[in-house]
Amino acid sequence: MGIDNGLTDYGDPEFASYLRGAFASSMGFSEEALSRPIVGITWTASDFNNCHRLAPELIEAVKRGVLMEGALPMVFPTLSLGEGFLNPTSMYFRNLMAMETEEIVRGQPMDAVVMVGGCDKTIPAQAMAALSVDRPTVILPVGPMMTGSFEGERLGACTDCRRYWGQYRAGTMTRERLVGVKQRLASTAGTCPVMGTASTMASLVETLGLALPGAGTVPAVAADRLRIAEESGRRAAQFARDGGPGPRTFVTPESVENALRMLLAISGSTNALVHLTAIARRAGIAVDPHRFNELSEETPVIVSLKPTGDGYMEDFHRAGGVRAVLRELADDFDLDTPTVGGERSATTSTSTRAGGTIGWSARGRTR
Repeated sequence: MGIDNGLTDYGDPEFASYLRGAFASSMGFSEEALSRPIVGITWTASDFNNCHRLAPELIEAVKRGVLMEGALPMVFPTLSLGEGFLNPTSMYFRNLMAMETEEIVRGQPMDAVVMVGGCDKTIPAQAMAALSVDRPTVILPVGPMMTGSFEGERLGACTDCRRYWGQYRAGTMTRERLVGVKQRLASTAGTCPVMGTASTMASLVETLGLALPGAGTVPAVAADRLRIAEESGRRAAQFARDGGPGPRTFVTPESVENALRMLLAISGSTNALVHLTAIARRAGIAVDPHRFNELSEETPVIVSLKPTGDGYMEDFHRAGGVRAVLRELADDFDLDTPTVGGERSATTSTSTRAGGTIGWSARGRTR
């Protein structure tokens, strides 16, 4: 446990411990600090990733939670995959990030880890890495951005950007007005506020039990996002101290089927099926496309968000988010699957619960 976890092999374990302690002491750590269990925290902030602009603030909240539980937080860098900045495509880098994150978590002395991410391929890569290492892990999505406004209309990247660009190409919008739209499409930090890949995967890792309740939908700029970050740090520290379960405890055939149902119920990104298949495979679970088709026949769509519907992620969160879907379709989900929060899937986080309606249902009933 702690700084002596996974000592470098010099042929003398006591010397290896002494040498590592000497190097750690050079960073100002006291002997008491170095005697504590360690929680690693991924640093995925990058000037090439607008989604992760507030990651440093989240990390400070995670560190606060870790310290409150008596563990030692240690931040380390990993790749940061900014969707709009990568060439030829961010998908090209997903497995690279998964491999790097896996090996750096495996190779460094940490008893648990909080993985902070959000942009489309980041959470899939982190979940894949976590399952391969199977070290106690809490995933902390950075959260969706809030919507902007242009001439009285709500805007959100990136669905609305395509619509306005189409108008510009058709000659019905001037270049000057298009610039005004561009400055309001991504009005805050966070991931795209529609049910794109980032929002879908954040919702799915919450459904899988790898993130705390509410973590999939709380807006990036909300105070609740910082509270969830703090609680994520506390939970990871408890895992580190008590030898908590690894992520394979939570990613089971039942929770994977829950995630597939959630994907269908929220009308999530088609990319999510590719990512969920890879995540499940790291846990030795195969996603059966025939079973997915069966689920699609019996799972109603009850969330209406862009690009296929009308609302945005802030609306989904106010209506109760992932937990509201689980409650609404309680007969369809396995609500006994465990989560990193210590509760079962049916439990709602009181700190992030909100009232309202989710949207519309394929069964023809308003939710």
